[in-house]
Amino acid sequence: MGKIKIKTAKQMERHLKGVANHYRIEILLLIAERDGITLEDIVKTLEANEKTIGEHTRRLYQAGLLNKKYRGKFVEHTLSPYGKTFVNFLKSFQRNTTSLQT
Repeated sequence: MGKIKIKTAKQMERHLKGVANHYRIEILLLIAERDGITLEDIVKTLEANEKTIGEHTRRLYQAGLLNKKYRGKFVEHTLSPYGKTFVNFLKSFQRNTTSLQT
């Protein structure tokens, strides 16, 4: 049986910094809903600047939270396994925060 890999504090910091922006959180949640979404569709959906969203997807990719697949001139975005874990965390955090406000 294989060993379970435990993340170091430094590795966890990299992932946390990767989501430390409201656009990045929105992008992760959007990709979770629309697997394979292109940069152009992310920009349209979030009604944001293409350069801004491009930079945020780059940071999410560098943090190991996104995968990119090049299809001609388009880039499809999917969640990495760590990205899926973070989306689950974000959704549970959203639910818990909402229940605390009532």
